[in-house]
Amino acid sequence: MQVYLNGSYVEHTDAKVSVGDRAFVFGDGIYEVVRVVNGQFFMEDEHMVRMDEGLAGLKIHLEKDKKDKIPDIGRKLISMNNLENGQAKVYIQITRGSAWPRTHTFPDPPVEPTIYLSAEPFTPHKDLHEKGVDAITLSDVRWSRCNLKTVNLLPNTMAKQEARDQGVNSAVMIRDGVITESPNANIFGAKDGILRTYPATNYILNGITRQAVLTIAEEEDIDVNLQPIGEHELFDMDELFFTGTTTDVQPVVEVNGRAIGTGKPGPVCRKIQEIYNEKLAGGE
Repeated sequence: MQVYLNGSYVEHTDAKVSVGDRAFVFGDGIYEVVRVVNGQFFMEDEHMVRMDEGLAGLKIHLEKDKKDKIPDIGRKLISMNNLENGQAKVYIQITRGSAWPRTHTFPDPPVEPTIYLSAEPFTPHKDLHEKGVDAITLSDVRWSRCNLKTVNLLPNTMAKQEARDQGVNSAVMIRDGVITESPNANIFGAKDGILRTYPATNYILNGITRQAVLTIAEEEDIDVNLQPIGEHELFDMDELFFTGTTTDVQPVVEVNGRAIGTGKPGPVCRKIQEIYNEKLAGGE
């Protein structure tokens, strides 16, 4: 598999970064994952906007000419890896760069950011989209800048692994008595045909698929209430579903061994799934 690293296209086994890279020693970097269908990049502009927001939030300065080349680098990797047909995903990671000695403050003078991209095939989780998934509730112990898509994913990893250890698909994370998101996806609920989801604050990532779902809701006259779902309301919801770039729109039918609604994917989720899949197939 060919990848891109700091100006060169190389085999992934030959791609190397310094042990002094700030992502390695501090988790000092951001990333994006873009879905590609038959060579068409889905909601690419939105991903690039969020990438800019992440870079600004971490105060990583990437020269405009390098930033502007990132979409074309992704396309070249799709071509080089023969991924123009079917589904794929492009991973983008930008770190503050490599510096020595290791210090908590930013390198002075600044160093060149590390730019890394990869492209690989992707298979949608169609069986999970059809039947739904189960989950457990866990405390959301992540930092309070979850709106930045950084490589600091240890709490997310621990939560996802806890779910696996307990034999379920994922977790519904709870902070201060309300549902925030899952370790790797946003969460929507539906009650009496009205969507509920956590508002776009610093406590959640404003997911690109989340944005797509809100657009679909507006187009289809589905009422939306940007109010967190309380932990005490969880089992009063008629429906619950996850959304994400590689999660798509995924029903959650059971939490902590108890059914959500009827225990099957509901009509609001099904309608949004159908329209989202049409948009995804069209590359919109």
